[in-house]
Amino acid sequence: MVQEQLHVTTSPADRAVEAQKATWVSVAVNLVMTVIQLIVGWLAHSQSLVAHGLHSFSDLLSDFLVIYASRQSAHPADEAHPYGHARMETAATLVLGASLTLIGGGILWESGMRLQHIEALPTVELSALWVAIATVVSKEALYRYLIRVAERLRSQLLIANALHTRADAASALVVVVGIGGALLGWSFLDLLAAALMGFMILRMGAGLAWGAIKELIDTGLDESQVEAIRATLRETPGVRGLHQLRTRRMAHQALVDTHVQVDSRISVSEGHRIAESARARVLREHPEVLDVLVHIDPEDDMDPAVFSARLPGREALLAELKPLLAGLPKPEKVVLHYLNGQIELEVFLNHVFFENGEALKRAEEALVEQLKAHAAVRCISLNCLVAPK
Repeated sequence: MVQEQLHVTTSPADRAVEAQKATWVSVAVNLVMTVIQLIVGWLAHSQSLVAHGLHSFSDLLSDFLVIYASRQSAHPADEAHPYGHARMETAATLVLGASLTLIGGGILWESGMRLQHIEALPTVELSALWVAIATVVSKEALYRYLIRVAERLRSQLLIANALHTRADAASALVVVVGIGGALLGWSFLDLLAAALMGFMILRMGAGLAWGAIKELIDTGLDESQVEAIRATLRETPGVRGLHQLRTRRMAHQALVDTHVQVDSRISVSEGHRIAESARARVLREHPEVLDVLVHIDPEDDMDPAVFSARLPGREALLAELKPLLAGLPKPEKVVLHYLNGQIELEVFLNHVFFENGEALKRAEEALVEQLKAHAAVRCISLNCLVAPK
């Protein structure tokens, strides 16, 4: 039931509409609180409330960044962006994290400088305390609304914005304590509250920026998610083995590519069908996955002993074998199997050339004897499209 609730909205356009609606609510709250905090903080001589007002102003900037990013990320894939525009959210998260880091560092520096001249600080007034309390209440309510929307949309950017709002509520509590202490006569507490709030903003911004950087350098999904995808692939009918499973994040989704092993004797079309079946299972059972690239292997091609790139291709090999096949009719088809670092050949001939099965067998034995010295060819078999009498 929880999963169904989380994935009700899947369309990029619907995601963008919900994300923008939630963000405009955040804009309205932050705009009101920014104006009130800056004006009252300045009039009531509270450095921590002014600092928090600047923080709320940064929230406004981040809200507009979210609106822009959600619109851009909703655009469908195009020639320049074949995987879509989802990483606009990631880039916006990086910008938001970097800006918060700078704002937090600036507040921390300013508070430290003012602490060196406590005797010159004016008295904080009671109105600052009431505004700080109102800030805590409004920010906490906004956080609870934003996090519900973010989890439903699985948007890392909205989650980041919601966590930013929760941190804002927590830092407002620090402001309440600082202003309360200043009203009781400990003027330095207001500046300490401002400094602590600056550190909290800096730490949060650095965390958001680092998370975005990890995604932009293609950091994979966590181990539990990778193992779940691995299990889904292994359970696909026709898949005999699995190796080189790689993942990378793309905003609220992920991209997967893998090599799966199948029976080495099946046709290309059957191998393709198994690959498509494996891809469909992963997309169906793991909604966080945007796309899956499945490479089909007849064996473990990660083993250097079975590496086949050094072996001759079809045209070169048939040119080498042409003198050996000169005494036989032109083959109807030749099937090559590149396995275990060597080549197996299946040559299909017209049955009227051979009087009986014994004649076919003798011709095959003669070819095998001549090919013993060939470095690439492991074995050859002659087959008739219709068996001779």
